[in-house]
Amino acid sequence: MEWFTTFVVEPLSYDFMQRALLVAILVGAVSAVLSCFLVLKGWSLMGDAISHAVLPGIVVAYVIGLPIAIGAFVAGLFSAISTGYLKDNSRIKEDTAMGIVFTGMFAVGLVMFSRIETDQHLSHILFGDMLGVTWGDLIETAIIALGTLVIVLAKRRDFLLYAFDPQHARAIGLPVRLLHYGLLALLSITIVASLKAVGIILVVAMLIAPGAIGFLLAKRFEAMLAIAVTVAVGAGILGTLISYAINGATGPCIVLIQATVFLLALLFAPGNGLLRRRALPPAV
Repeated sequence: MEWFTTFVVEPLSYDFMQRALLVAILVGAVSAVLSCFLVLKGWSLMGDAISHAVLPGIVVAYVIGLPIAIGAFVAGLFSAISTGYLKDNSRIKEDTAMGIVFTGMFAVGLVMFSRIETDQHLSHILFGDMLGVTWGDLIETAIIALGTLVIVLAKRRDFLLYAFDPQHARAIGLPVRLLHYGLLALLSITIVASLKAVGIILVVAMLIAPGAIGFLLAKRFEAMLAIAVTVAVGAGILGTLISYAINGATGPCIVLIQATVFLLALLFAPGNGLLRRRALPPAV
C-alpha cells in the first residue's frame, strides 16, 4: 500500500492539489458533455478558433480592470458570430472563415500582450496553471461549469436534433438560430471556465477527445455522453496525480491520457476499431 500513499494520499494532503483535482473534474465534465455535440455537429475546429480568439479579450479585460472571464467570453462570442457572418455573407466557406478570424484575433492578442506590463506569464495563459488555481478561481469555474452543464443537459434533445439535422429541427418549429448561437455561447463560456486550468491551446483537446472516444465506443447518445464524461473526469484525476508524481505539467498530462484512450478506442472499439476491422474475414 506504500504506492497508494505516495501516489494518492500524499498529493491530497496539499490544498493546491485538492483544488487542482476539483478543477480537473469540473472542467473535464463540462468539456466532455459539450464535446459530444461538437463532434456530432462537426464543430471541432470551432473550439480551436474560439479558444485562440479569447486572448485579446483577456488582455483588454486585464487593462481596464474587469474579470478576465468577461473579456474572454465577449471575445470568444465575437469570434463565433464573426465566423458565422462571414460564412453567410461571403463566398468563403466556414473553415476558411474560422481560420481567418481566429488567427487574426490571436495575433491581435499577442501584440497587445507584448505591449503591456504585467506579471502574468504568457505560458500560463496558453497552457494553463492548474496547480496555481485559487479557491476564488475554483468557485468561478464551478459556477460556470455547473451552469453550462444544467443548460446543455436540459436542452440536450434540441441540441442533438440540431446537430444531426438542422432542416428537420427547423421544420418542427425549433428555434434553429437560437440553438446555433446558444451552442456557440456555451462553447465560449466553457472555454472561459477551462482557461486557468488547461489554457488556450490544450482546451481544444479537452473539447474534442472525450466526444470522439464516446462516438467510437457508443451507439446511443446517452451512452456517448456517459463514456465521454467518465473518460474526461478519469483522465483529469489520473493526469493530476501523475503530474505530481513526475513533477510535470498537469494540463499536458491530462491531455496525453485522453489521447492515449482515444488511440486505444480507435484501435479496439467494437465494430469501429481499426485492428478489429482488419481481423474480419473478407466479404464473399
